[in-house]
Amino acid sequence: MKLSRKIFRSHMAQKILCLFAAYYIRFVYLTSRWNVVRGDIPKRFWDKDKKFLLCFWHGRLLMMPYCWDMTKPIHMMISMHRDGRFLSDTVSRLGIKTIIGSTSKGGATALRAMVKTVKAGDYVGLTPDGPRGPRMRAQEGIVTIARLANVPIIPIGYASTNSKVLGSWDRFIAALPFGRGVFVWGEPIQVPHTSDKLAIEKTRQKIEDAINAVSNEADHLCGLDPIEPATVQVEEILS
Repeated sequence: MKLSRKIFRSHMAQKILCLFAAYYIRFVYLTSRWNVVRGDIPKRFWDKDKKFLLCFWHGRLLMMPYCWDMTKPIHMMISMHRDGRFLSDTVSRLGIKTIIGSTSKGGATALRAMVKTVKAGDYVGLTPDGPRGPRMRAQEGIVTIARLANVPIIPIGYASTNSKVLGSWDRFIAALPFGRGVFVWGEPIQVPHTSDKLAIEKTRQKIEDAINAVSNEADHLCGLDPIEPATVQVEEILS
């Protein structure tokens, strides 16, 4: 193993990198001008302490801590691989708790933890295309969580005029300082209390379309070209 890789994987290096990442996110937020579209939607829930699932695409994760009213406790599901642990340590410095798991590994345990968290009175957020994709394609797990927790789903997207789209699987949006950004909220989506496969698939598609709609709206407001979802077979989305 190369020396540089050993240093990067060391506990101290990880702590320093997480601290730097958290400060960077704060710096971007404070040096940019931000607008919120339909911010009354989550506020109606927050004001009445009504719970919902916050959902957005994995590629738009960077600035999401600043869409939230931090007086309301929220937990994010983070994957168990090394990148996930880095992300968990970073967002914890911004006041966000984490639930470790993913749709592919530790999924059942994470699902139960998320439902338990909502029923205990906290909010939960997740990226329904994470941690490995397909990009901008919702997995069925988000429907199951919302149904078992008996809460609606509210989508959100963000964009910034000064940003770079990375070449990663999720086309991660790296917001840069001194831009003009926007958070776009969508209408709540109610999940039917049924295990019927067709109803679940219709709801999953509705969620996917809603997250894409707010993401595209955010891009449009910032004068950016929309990011296209990954091309997949239906069977791959449902697997």
